Amino acid sequence: MSRQRTLEKIMESDYVSIGELVRLTGSRYSTLKFYTEEGMLPFEQEGANLTRRFPREEAVRRIEEIHRLREAGMGISGIKEIL
Repeated sequence: MSRQRTLEKIMESDYVSIGELVRLTGSRYSTLKFYTEEGMLPFEQEGANLTRRFPREEAVRRIEEIHRLREAGMGISGIKEIL
């Protein structure tokens, strides 16, 4: 039995996990983890296990913006300045 939420439930949710962001954006997990560690993706940490929760709409918009800038040939440091 899968514990994954349906895409419909994810789209109704204000906050999503990094795994759910992978499903929403088609990005690689390692890429989103890198963006998070570089301070490029907003998140909150809650509870004893400190699970990262990402504000869905803002995070998806930010990931799309990063992808556009990367496609335009911009490097990570330049993108971080813009964000």
